Amino acid sequence: MRRKYPLLTAVFLAVTALLPVSTSTAAGAATQDEPSARAAKGRIIWTPCAEEPEAECGTLSVPIDWSRPYGPAIDLALARRRATDPAARVGSLLINPGGPGGSGVEFAYSAPGFFTEEIQRRFDIVGFDPRGVGRSHPVICSASVYNEMPYAIMTSQADFDRWTAYAKRLRQDCRARTGPLYDHVDSVNVARDMDAIRAALGERKLTYYGVSYGTLIGQMYAELFPDRIRALALDSNMDHSLGVRAFLDTEAAGVEDSFDEFAGWCAQEPDCALYGQDVRAVWERLLAKARGGTLYYPGVTDRPMTELQVLWQGILGTEGPAWQLLSEILRALDGGPPPSWLPPLPGRQPVTGDVAQLPTVILCEDYDLRVRDYQEYAALLRSSARMAPDMRLNPMPIEDLPVCLGHPTTNRQHPLRYTGSAPLLLGTSIHDPSTPYAWTTNVARQLGPKAALLTYEGWGHRIYGKDECSTVPIDDYLISLVMPPHGFRCPVGGRVETRTKRQPEMWPTDRLPWAAPVAVPPALPRPVPAGTSG
Repeated sequence: MRRKYPLLTAVFLAVTALLPVSTSTAAGAATQDEPSARAAKGRIIWTPCAEEPEAECGTLSVPIDWSRPYGPAIDLALARRRATDPAARVGSLLINPGGPGGSGVEFAYSAPGFFTEEIQRRFDIVGFDPRGVGRSHPVICSASVYNEMPYAIMTSQADFDRWTAYAKRLRQDCRARTGPLYDHVDSVNVARDMDAIRAALGERKLTYYGVSYGTLIGQMYAELFPDRIRALALDSNMDHSLGVRAFLDTEAAGVEDSFDEFAGWCAQEPDCALYGQDVRAVWERLLAKARGGTLYYPGVTDRPMTELQVLWQGILGTEGPAWQLLSEILRALDGGPPPSWLPPLPGRQPVTGDVAQLPTVILCEDYDLRVRDYQEYAALLRSSARMAPDMRLNPMPIEDLPVCLGHPTTNRQHPLRYTGSAPLLLGTSIHDPSTPYAWTTNVARQLGPKAALLTYEGWGHRIYGKDECSTVPIDDYLISLVMPPHGFRCPVGGRVETRTKRQPEMWPTDRLPWAAPVAVPPALPRPVPAGTSG
């Protein structure tokens, strides 16, 4: 029986260095007389995929350390779906679903349910698991060490010291388990791998679609190989220019905005399970019960929910968005009946077996999220709480930050520097809880006239496939290199609920975070009144 891959399972897989180079080197263009094919070993031999026979699978050997092109190597896993109309074929379209930790192989498996028929007709769609992910030599750690991970929120200097010591021990364990690749998994390295894939596919220039963290890979490729780009469509962008405070503040503001949209929908839409109630009062009541250790997820009676697990509902329910399902879950947590389909309990969970995968290391090598001490950390949480009085913070980066304490960052944040002539297409929705609208608009400002901004005036994470208006311009760009006008916007027509009916696949279950829960978690910081120092 053929394995099935729900759309968002492929798109939102996640949780959570090219070489030790300077930022200026990472941003510099690779010279055209050093093709990546010279360092990549062999070619891709395609055979039917065991998991999805209608797709082809293969591997490409690339150096672990691109500064030693003929040194030790790993095999990247790839999957391809051939163009359905060979006579109309444009070339190969390389794709990545983000994460970090998302599987491009499974994204390629699910391509018929994601990309339009026209894209499938015109391109060989090629996905790859980035180095350190999935089938491409994943970053692994001992399960016994991984399962000792403390609760993510720190409330004292003692907690900070405990996390610092644990993060160091985890890093040592994961490096020993993973081997030398551990130090070379940042997005600059992945961009070099992408160019090796381009060369192995026989493409003179790259055509690429990346979503979420996949946009950072595309941005790094644009810096390194500006003259090897045919088309780069970057959907729901990362902003690699942000320091730790700006990163956390904008994430908090983005998820708060999405929660506001959900609450506004509930106030006017009878389909909302909380219609007629004060949604924010229900939300505060649930958070208070979680702080007290008395809130239980339906069907899970052995441990109470943490406050972070409640906050995860706020982000998972607005990514699709899946507002109706979110309202039903909140009603159930508040004592009502459970929905007919219930997602798994979110929050960090212990792993079984001998090893655990830790793609968060990729984020640690791309973003310097280190903080000096608990005082600085607490100030960051207070700042996020000011931005997000309901959500307090965005749980994704807050759960990643402690893992990155003391971790070297090989691809440090910097404004995007692109010197090529091919125009780039950036897409975003206004109400995105995961890659905030401000991130894509800031990347657009960094690129200036070299990029066109396509704005979907709606909700959720990712704009491709949301609406004809937000999808056709991306297709036209990828196929014919036709750019939409600068500042092109897609208004949302019709009633909101026609776009948010509950469907299980609309809830991104593969976004669920990882690690062990605690019985009664410490409280998150309360919102700070305006004017109070952070």
